[in-house]
Amino acid sequence: MSDYELDVDPARIDVDAVWAYLSTDAYWGTWRTRGQLEAQLASAWRLVGAYERATGAQVGFARAVSDGVALAYLADVYVLDSARGRGLGKALVRTMIEEGPGANFRWLLHTRDAHDLYRRFGFSAPDNTYLERQGKQP
Repeated sequence: MSDYELDVDPARIDVDAVWAYLSTDAYWGTWRTRGQLEAQLASAWRLVGAYERATGAQVGFARAVSDGVALAYLADVYVLDSARGRGLGKALVRTMIEEGPGANFRWLLHTRDAHDLYRRFGFSAPDNTYLERQGKQP
């Protein structure tokens, strides 16, 4: 992981890189327009980027929305194929949920294929007090 660094500075996020991944490779978000993604980035509670040290190229990302007090939602976590297998996914999640202002929050997320990653951080199936209304995105 020494070839990479994480940064929570929203100004450093490469919107073109995030859009390139989320608009083509992210099963959970290809329905969004570029304008919708930009609105999500602008209103995010916290953003974390993963970057190659040598080039500064963005290779990973995570976004969160929150009330800033007790609850947060983790979204859009990804690491490019070329940078996988180096612990960046774990580092992104750890930085977002354990090393920041939301360390004591209740965190929520949706995933179809990364359950093992998130279980390492205490995520589990919801209890019987949790309900969800599905969105109506195309």
